[in-house]
Amino acid sequence: MILISVYIAMQDTLLSNVPVGKHIRVNAIQGGKSMVRKLLSLGISLGSEFEIINQRGDGIVLAREGNRVALGASISSQLLVEMLD
Repeated sequence: MILISVYIAMQDTLLSNVPVGKHIRVNAIQGGKSMVRKLLSLGISLGSEFEIINQRGDGIVLAREGNRVALGASISSQLLVEMLD
């Protein structure tokens, strides 16, 4: 497993733990090259900012600039994010 990060702050948390309505910034990806490639193809990269618009279990729906991306539990538990508000 590879940890790719911009910067990991003490307040960073797993994406799966962020409540609906919060704005977040992706600070680290805990996964291999294939995970990073998959996220990049979905428009998710380090430093990207999103709003959490729906959550069911550990699955989560992110929104940015009118686009929505649904992530399952396995992916949302591998992203470290910073809450912006």
